[in-house]
Amino acid sequence: MERTLKPILKVERGSVRREREGRMRTAVEDSPAKIIRELNDRSLFHFIEQMWPEVSSDDFIPNWHIPYLCKELEQIAEQVAEGKPRDHDLIINVPPGTTKTITCSIMFPVWCWTRWPKFRFITASYSKDLSLETAEYARDMIRSDSFKAIYPDLTIKDDKDTKGNYKLMYRQTFEGSKYTRMVPGGNRLSTSVGATTVTGFHAHILIVDDPLNPEQAASERELEKANRWMSQTLPSRKVNKAVTPTILIMQRLHQDDPTGHWLAKAKKNVKHICIPGEIRHYGKHLQPEELREKYVDDLLDSNRMSWTVLKDMEADLGQYGYAGQIGQDPSPPGGGMFKIDHIIHTNDIPRAANIVKKVRYWDKAATEEGKAEAYTAGVLIYQLSDARWLIVDVKRGMWGTAQRERIIRSVAEADGQDTYIYIEQEPGSGGKESAQATILNLAGYACYADRPTGKKEFRADPYSVQINNGNFRILRGDWNFAFLEEHRLYPYSTYKDQVDAAAGAFNQLVKKKVARRIR
Repeated sequence: MERTLKPILKVERGSVRREREGRMRTAVEDSPAKIIRELNDRSLFHFIEQMWPEVSSDDFIPNWHIPYLCKELEQIAEQVAEGKPRDHDLIINVPPGTTKTITCSIMFPVWCWTRWPKFRFITASYSKDLSLETAEYARDMIRSDSFKAIYPDLTIKDDKDTKGNYKLMYRQTFEGSKYTRMVPGGNRLSTSVGATTVTGFHAHILIVDDPLNPEQAASERELEKANRWMSQTLPSRKVNKAVTPTILIMQRLHQDDPTGHWLAKAKKNVKHICIPGEIRHYGKHLQPEELREKYVDDLLDSNRMSWTVLKDMEADLGQYGYAGQIGQDPSPPGGGMFKIDHIIHTNDIPRAANIVKKVRYWDKAATEEGKAEAYTAGVLIYQLSDARWLIVDVKRGMWGTAQRERIIRSVAEADGQDTYIYIEQEPGSGGKESAQATILNLAGYACYADRPTGKKEFRADPYSVQINNGNFRILRGDWNFAFLEEHRLYPYSTYKDQVDAAAGAFNQLVKKKVARRIR
């Protein structure tokens, strides 16, 4: 080819010669790069295969879940690029060691930039160091010779180049001319969950990768901090509230971890992908169900996580850790008192003639005036004429004293005067005064104080026996998920207020002398 070019190049001078030489060399030498770029544009998974050596010294081991997750991420990015209102935010639960961080936090943002260089990202993890390391891997990939060979028109801005916040430059061709120049593109801000450094920044896509580690998940304070940041701080950092999606990637660590917290809200625009490491014991958590056919010998990845490997992991992690991180079930299998799958769901309220008695039982949080620190729960249960029980409604919230009393009164008015109301009386004079105040607030209704004794698990046992024998129904409602999750994990659940209130209501329904009035 050099021999055929020389006669032409001799008769050309200056910029004309250089431009022609550049075009011809590009056509001859760069066609493989163009083909690779075209394939990468079509597939995030192909991009990962191509760029893998830039982020890992280990061989790439493909497994079906990686291209599956890539397709989900591609669809989200396409919608953002088109400015369409998002269909959903995305929760991805997968075990550790399954290439989730490389796929979602390293490769995905860079792949987006190769197609839409103006995209802005905010990424976060449980620690700043981890978040910065992930961002650094992505930045180093952009700087690599392999990347530059395919994407010479994309680079890091020289004066905006730190691991925590870097910005892109990309080559833009102006319409109607051959003139090109490097112009500012998108950026990536990396931070830690709970940090305030996101203030003033807005993103087209928000990515949270492992918002908690196992040690933090054991702390109620850390759980609350992560959930508050995810619910209150991060949503305000969107370029467009209707368009910008949030992607949460994590392994399950606790009933009330950010995944559990999100799902408990029962929002319609959240897609939940849950891929346990094995489905022999944790198949009920698989989401969506169509993925079941992908498993081989009930294993997500028989190459990296064989049954022998999983057995060793269970010994290292313990039953609880294994259930959460591998099974995506933050409770030991068989560890709870309640077989919630024995509860029958229904949409129908029975006729009045079939209702024997109605009881609303309140487990009040011990809170100071105007300050909410724990949940108050009121559970309404009907005793039916067929010797069954129906859980009708749950009211639950973190309320200050005044707000709580207003809500209890309004619920009583909605339930009607044929509903018996019971207030759990905590030990001591303070508990008696609190119960008495609520009873006075409910003047005109059949309201009683209940001073239970013994451990809560013991008091819940008669209630659990009837649930486990299939004698309970539940009226469908948005409150079902949080209510049933607490039962499934009980007595290991973080909160026990709903179980305590439900057990209290049941015990009042089946006892003749159930409580005493406060005088």
